Amino acid sequence: MSLNASAAPGPLDLLITGATVVHTRPQLEVIENAVIGIAGPRIAFVAGAADAPRVAARRTVDLRGHLVLPGFVNVHTHTILTMVRGVAEDMGFAPAYTPGVPHGHEVTPDEAVALARLGALEALMFGSTVINDSYVHADLTLPAMADVGLRAYACGRIHDVDFSRVHLGEWRHDEAIGERTLGEALALHARWHGGPEGRTGVHLTPHAPDTCSQGLLRRVADHRERHGGVVTTHLSQSRMENQRVQERDGCTPCELLERTGLLGPSLIAAHGMYMSESDMRRAGAARMNLAHVPKGNATGGRIAPTRAMQDAGIRLALATDNMHADMIEVMRWALNLGRIQAGGIDDGWQPADMLRMATYNGAHAMGLGEHLGSLEAGKLADMVCVDMRRPHLVPNINPLGNLVHTGQGRDVAMVLVHGEIVVEGGRALRVDQDSILADAQQAAAALWERARAQVEPRRNA
Repeated sequence: MSLNASAAPGPLDLLITGATVVHTRPQLEVIENAVIGIAGPRIAFVAGAADAPRVAARRTVDLRGHLVLPGFVNVHTHTILTMVRGVAEDMGFAPAYTPGVPHGHEVTPDEAVALARLGALEALMFGSTVINDSYVHADLTLPAMADVGLRAYACGRIHDVDFSRVHLGEWRHDEAIGERTLGEALALHARWHGGPEGRTGVHLTPHAPDTCSQGLLRRVADHRERHGGVVTTHLSQSRMENQRVQERDGCTPCELLERTGLLGPSLIAAHGMYMSESDMRRAGAARMNLAHVPKGNATGGRIAPTRAMQDAGIRLALATDNMHADMIEVMRWALNLGRIQAGGIDDGWQPADMLRMATYNGAHAMGLGEHLGSLEAGKLADMVCVDMRRPHLVPNINPLGNLVHTGQGRDVAMVLVHGEIVVEGGRALRVDQDSILADAQQAAAALWERARAQVEPRRNA
């Protein structure tokens, strides 16, 4: 069995031999003892050894005992929020709304770059070849993340609420803030979208329906209509969001996105944990993409109704969101939480469906499906190679089942982006990992010291 095996011009730049290829396009495809030919940035062919064309290559890599997959597409993340990992997970609410933890408006440019590079490094080493990031100082963090080796899409938070007061329970919308944040996002788009080799991109990112006024959301929709592209946001991530939008606008957050022209197939909305049945029907009819964050949601004791969402027609893609970047673990959480909702195991929610959400669906949600998301001749050579010769992955009867049920991001041995090997032997090749770790630790320590100093005076008052 082969995928688009064809005569390929030689010599190729890279020939991968001996691996097992598993991917969806969108049906499950498995090729054992596969050969993958790569010419420049693109896949020349994928075939079984018996069917592969005999061509020369500048480099040949034997990956026997490895599983080769399309690169993971992480459709919603905040790399800088590595700064609160190990702490925020046990607080019960998002850092932006919580006193005593570092907040986005308190992060200096140097700290933002240090933390974003750490998040991008983790994502890349764990197999994500595309991340969709949003937070602060995106003009600096976007190129810094791309330099690590992956495809980085990013945008600063677009909002007109005063985030410096939200964690104190004060919600003030200021038109000037909206003008500034939208203007910064548009300038970022003009400078970095469609960067060299597709390594950088910008999707406009209104933070959430409760932190953006109707007018600001309409302006984002207007820009999207004029220039195309994808918009990303949070949606019904808390009961408080639903309540504030109901009080302010007399509707649900999903209805507000529809009212302002944002609900549709070019929207990626994260979480959706508190969407009503009518919201799900509305979003499904509009073919909205949902960034499903199963581990992050469950850490807070919540589960998004993904089975009902899928039945309603919402298109599901996977994301890590905050504090970690392991898409293999995310697939496992998505699989198990979906089965809890269904009360059992069925054919419509299997490891292959999770891989599809992590690759094919994510690429299409990002508007990149023509070039990424599956291993096919002519597509860009973004792929992840997992070492299956480890105790927790042996015996290897069903490689995809092993990967989703027991695999980990640290099992990734090699990553290719745009035909370039950017991780080999489990180490990133473009950057100094030790320096990135040290810089991020220093940045986080400084942020926590300042955050705690702000809380102490109130405790002692």
